[in-house]
Amino acid sequence: MKKTIAIFLHHPTCSADSVNGLIAAFSAMARIKIFTKHKVAEGFFNDVDLVVFPGGDGEATAFRTVLKPNLADIRAYMQRGGKYLGICMGAYWADAYYFNLLKGTRCVQYIKRPKADIRSSYGTVAPVNWLGQPHQMYFYDGPTFLGGSFQTMASYANGDPMAIVQGSVGLIGCHLESQAHWYSKKYMQPHWHLNAHHPLLWQFVANHLLHSPQLDLFS
Repeated sequence: MKKTIAIFLHHPTCSADSVNGLIAAFSAMARIKIFTKHKVAEGFFNDVDLVVFPGGDGEATAFRTVLKPNLADIRAYMQRGGKYLGICMGAYWADAYYFNLLKGTRCVQYIKRPKADIRSSYGTVAPVNWLGQPHQMYFYDGPTFLGGSFQTMASYANGDPMAIVQGSVGLIGCHLESQAHWYSKKYMQPHWHLNAHHPLLWQFVANHLLHSPQLDLFS
């Protein structure tokens, strides 16, 4: 039976590009529901197995306006055991200033960290160690995670965590949902991953948030 995933869309903060990439990565394995800044229908989250907040462009403080109509429903969903996936902007939103989903862990800009290999905010690729394997992953001012106790699934070049799981919360700094047109600039073209990062993202979700490793990646 397919799981149900609810994805938040508010372009450009949680961008249409990121949402479309998530749909491409997840739609064969899950039923997708989209919600926006508008108030959801009563019971919208009742059948949701995972809520996803993707990445985009803008200030994290947009959280306070775009999520206000649904904030109580999302908090109630998490309090009754819901699962949360945050990518880039969505990962920042797990921090204490926003959803406050983490125990002792803060979400901070990777580009401001000691020995970070990327120092400014622009679309590029970051060298990442994902479960022991080297990858070049799409990066646009994503976070790293400091303090507290969590499982690290991937790390940046300087050793800082790039993807973590803490309880029912999974956070990823890079964009595994990226698609071919994200790599249209000449300097990016050699790094296109041919959709190979999509199954990595799904496996992260299946194994660590949905706890269903038997979910077929190719169903």
